[in-house]
Formats: sequence, C-alpha cells, structure tokens
Amino acid sequence: MPDQPSLTLNDGNTIPQFGLGVFQTPPDETAQVVRAALAAGYRAVDTAAAYRNERGVGEAVRETDDYVYVTTKLWNADHGYDEALAAFDKSLGRLGLERIDLYLIHWPAPKKDRYLDSWRALVRIKEEGRVGSIGVSNFQPEHLRRIIGETGVTPTVNQIELHPRFQQRELRKLHVELGIVTESWSPLGRGALLQDPVLADIGRKHGKTPAQVIIRWHLDEGLMVIPKSIRPERLAENIAVFDFRLDAEDRARIAALDSPDGRIGPNPNTADF
Repeated sequence: MPDQPSLTLNDGNTIPQFGLGVFQTPPDETAQVVRAALAAGYRAVDTAAAYRNERGVGEAVRETDDYVYVTTKLWNADHGYDEALAAFDKSLGRLGLERIDLYLIHWPAPKKDRYLDSWRALVRIKEEGRVGSIGVSNFQPEHLRRIIGETGVTPTVNQIELHPRFQQRELRKLHVELGIVTESWSPLGRGALLQDPVLADIGRKHGKTPAQVIIRWHLDEGLMVIPKSIRPERLAENIAVFDFRLDAEDRARIAALDSPDGRIGPNPNTADF
C-alpha cells in the first residue's frame, strides 16, 4: 500500500492529500467503486448530498476496519441556518456514520445570499463535535472574506475547479494568505487533458500516463486532489503516483498550459441552481 502524504488544516486536523471523488458515480454502483478504491489503498472519499450516493459511500466505509476520511457537502437548496443543520443530519444518516471528517458548503449560490447563515450553522456543528473540520467549495474571494469577517472562522478547505488548463493562481494565493487548503475538483479536466501532447511527453519521460502526471502535478503543487473513476484498473492507475516527482522543467511546461478560458464547470459567481 502506498505511503500517502497528508496536509495539516488550520484547525489542527489533517487531511489525506489524495482521495476518491464520486461525482456522477451511479448510486447503485458507489459502494462497489469505493470498496475497490479502498482495496487499492485510497483512504479518503469525497461525496455530496447532491451526488445522491452518500448511502453507497457509507456502506463501503462501514465495512472496512481501516480509517477512511469522509467529506460531504451541503447542497444549494438547503442554504440557511436551520436548513443547513437539518441537511447535515440527513447526510449523516445516509452515510450511517457517527461523525463526518469534513463538511463543505457546496456552492456559495450568491443569488440566494444565504451562504453566511449556512456557514454559521457549520460553525455550530463543528463546535458540537459532530464534524471534524468545516470548509467551503467554489467560494470566491468576496465570499471567503465575508464569512471570515462576519464569523471570525476561516474555512479549512476551499474545493475548487482546478487542473492544468485552469490553475486558479490568484485564488490559490489568497488561500495561502488565509491559511486555507486548496482542494481540486475535476483535477483531470474531465478527461479532456489526457490527450495533451505536453502531458503525454512528460509521461513518457517518467514512464507514467498523462493522468498520473496530472495527479502528481496536483500533489507537487501542495493541492488536495480527488480524481474520479469507476473502473478498478483506473483507480489503481490513479493512485500509482507516489513513486516519482516532477522536476522543475516538467512543472514549468505544465504551468504554461494555464488558460483564462480553461474553466469547464459553472462560474460560481453566476451559477444559479
């Protein structure tokens, strides 16, 4: 089993730097996928209420004697103080766990303008000891500064779209200033980067696939990364990244892939769902 690094959060807890994302994993296949991932050495799983597969994640996690770091998220329809408290209880029940390691606000949903009340609810849940750490996802600088300024509590994590074509350098710089860990969703660019000739060339240099090069890049950049797959062979490939490092030339070539038009997911400032 690979020796995997962890990152220290601003609340003193640690988080595995590598894990499994289960976005769009079919609910009836989720338990099987998570079992395969755990067998391959994964020790962190990222789900969300909106993915509708928390039950499958919990089923597989409860079966293992190994510690598994579990993240889930508050959906936009449940923003608000009382609503967020109730939604957390429902997620906890679907997972079948006594405690969640990390609970995130999935999107700021600024048009609803209830994310501050939601954050206050997460602060309460943390104080009650029912969650290890609290954070956010897809928050922009103005959202981060508002919740920190109003509550005095800084998120431990901001999970954002991040991959070689959309590297989010300015937001990551702010995260460093605030002491927030950056977690990458869609780290492989939803597969669009796997045919990139630069990444393929770097892969040949190290005897690795483009996907492994990308995952290694996230790790070398100090990011928490959660690639998704439902295929056992791909799960095994994705975790086989702890036996090499990218050099300065590799990282410079990948830095040059960044593009202002690289976003493939919704814009958090305008997303309305």
